[in-house]
Amino acid sequence: MIKSLRGRLFVGLTAIIVLTGVVGGTLAYMWAYNEAIEMQDSVLTQVGTFVVNASIRQSQPMNGVDAESEVVVLELGATPQGSDDDRRLWTLRDGLHNDVRHGRPIRVLLRTRPDGSRFAVIQGNEIRSEIAGDTAIRTLLPIAALVPCLLLVTALVIGRSFRPMFRLAGELDSRKADDISPLSAEAAPSELQPFLGSINALLERIRAMMDQQRRFIADAAHELRTPIAALSLQTENLDPLDMPPAVRERLEVLKSGMRRTRRLLEQLLALARQDPAPPEAGEKVRLDQLVKGVVADFLAESSAHDVDLGFTVAEPVSVTADPLAIISVVRNLVENALRHTPNGGRVDVGVYREGGAAVLQVEDTGPGIPEQDIARIFEPFYRGRKPTGEGSGLGLSIVKRIVDRYDGSIEFENLTVDDQCGLCAIVRLPASD
Repeated sequence: MIKSLRGRLFVGLTAIIVLTGVVGGTLAYMWAYNEAIEMQDSVLTQVGTFVVNASIRQSQPMNGVDAESEVVVLELGATPQGSDDDRRLWTLRDGLHNDVRHGRPIRVLLRTRPDGSRFAVIQGNEIRSEIAGDTAIRTLLPIAALVPCLLLVTALVIGRSFRPMFRLAGELDSRKADDISPLSAEAAPSELQPFLGSINALLERIRAMMDQQRRFIADAAHELRTPIAALSLQTENLDPLDMPPAVRERLEVLKSGMRRTRRLLEQLLALARQDPAPPEAGEKVRLDQLVKGVVADFLAESSAHDVDLGFTVAEPVSVTADPLAIISVVRNLVENALRHTPNGGRVDVGVYREGGAAVLQVEDTGPGIPEQDIARIFEPFYRGRKPTGEGSGLGLSIVKRIVDRYDGSIEFENLTVDDQCGLCAIVRLPASD
């Protein structure tokens, strides 16, 4: 069963066109065939009239009429004579008859002259059928040529009629994952207007649900910051106290959990602040200076873990965006690289121009990302099939959302150089200078 509406319409119209062509062709063939037979009878009648008026007395083929029609004038005399077939023909009354002569079916016209002599105008049925068939077939040629032309025109009309639907589908496919703006219905056919109205209403409900979810996450994270901060302060106040090693170990575990919870709340607030709608006009900022500031903030942490953090290139290049959003992108990428780079490793940061894009590149010597996880690393709370470290799984989701808002792109690539693995993150943003 054909599931495509366009396919069903084309098959249905094709069946109608072909059926109409077959029926019309059959009727046209029969009509042309009968007309050709009647025309040949008319030729016999005209030949008979000519023979009477010209007083022709010799049996002979009438090649001057039509050499291919094999019309023959046969003198029968005033009384029956000749062969049995000729005698039988003489007994027929004047007019057109179907008969047999020398074993062949014929069409014969009998006429009597004023002096009483008779003659017959004879034409074989085989040649008559052949001539009539050729004439009828020539009548079918226009119909046979018209059917393929109609099928082609039908395919073009159907394709053009469905073009607005394909355009809307292409518009939806090219949208970003979080773009839920209404579809434009101005150029759409009237048949699609109710469907587009329902789609836009659904998108509006989804927007409302996303806004509600975003507000809930922001409110919950904001409300939890105060008690988490109080608990963190209490754990810090316990540091000066003397306590057994086992208790000190449990305290460190508690402090680590509090730091992770505080970091999760900060990430949730950052995620909630990233509105999927197009951003308002930002300010022109130097990307290289922002990146240098973030890298400087992480130098102490990188030194503590014996990780070589530095620049491979830092070209001056500007972007038009919210500085805090760009800083969030850089911090998340550098922090992820430091978290997954083992002691003694290296994290290289690069800022440069590539065509009309400002490029931020963060490369580390960590274990990389399994190929089966790369497609899902931007999903919120996804930390891979074998999560390590204290990450919350929100950092890359925040980065992706910010980059998409500014019409940029981000990609990750696993590296293998000199038997050493690593990961390279590349962010491209439209340059403003």
